[in-house]
Amino acid sequence: QVQLVESGGGLVQAGGSLSLSCAASGRTFSGYGVGWFRQAPGKEREFVAAITWITRNTYYADSVKGRFTISRDSAKNTVYLQMNSLKPEDTAVYYCAKHTGGSVDYTAVNKYDDWGQGTQVTVSS
Repeated sequence: QVQLVESGGGLVQAGGSLSLSCAASGRTFSGYGVGWFRQAPGKEREFVAAITWITRNTYYADSVKGRFTISRDSAKNTVYLQMNSLKPEDTAVYYCAKHTGGSVDYTAVNKYDDWGQGTQVTVSS
C-alpha cells in the first residue's frame, strides 16, 4: 500500500494560481498512473487530471484543460498539479490517488486504490 499526502491547498482569489503536491511514502508510484480528483460539497468526486508514470501521458477533464498541468518527479516520488486561472467553481477538496493498473481508463474513481486525505482549495470571487 502507498501512503499519499497532498499539500499546497489554500485560499486564492479568482484568476490566481496554486500548486498542489502529492507525495508518496511506504511504496513508490513506479509503473502506476496517478490521478487528481476533487469533491465539492454535495457533489460526487470528479476526475481532474492524471499522468502515466513511465510514458508521462496526461489526461485532463474538459473543465480544467488549458488551465491545469499535471507533472511528476520520479526522484522525489511526487506528483504535482499546477492550477492557473482559478475559478470559484474550482473550489473543492482535492485528492490524489494511485491508479490500479491494468486499465486504460484514468478518469474513473474506481480505477484507483490508494488515496490521500485531501487538501482544500478555495477560490474566492
